Amino acid sequence: MSQIIRRIGVPPSHRGSTGGGNCPDIFELADGSFAVIGTDATDSLDPDLPSDASRADYERIVVITRETLIRAKADIPDA
Repeated sequence: MSQIIRRIGVPPSHRGSTGGGNCPDIFELADGSFAVIGTDATDSLDPDLPSDASRADYERIVVITRETLIRAKADIPDA
């Protein structure tokens, strides 16, 4: 597994999280991939995946807040 090299966006505390229970976050990894901390919604969203989408047994559907992604937008590389 790759190593976290930086946070994408602002820390959860800048988005109003004051504890450990609501801290969606996005990180860039050394291999260029991204890691996401969010709410596991696999069981509820899996049946709604479009017919051209799928996930492996080891993959999960993770939900992050809109604010988390919007505030990370400036830090996401174009290429």
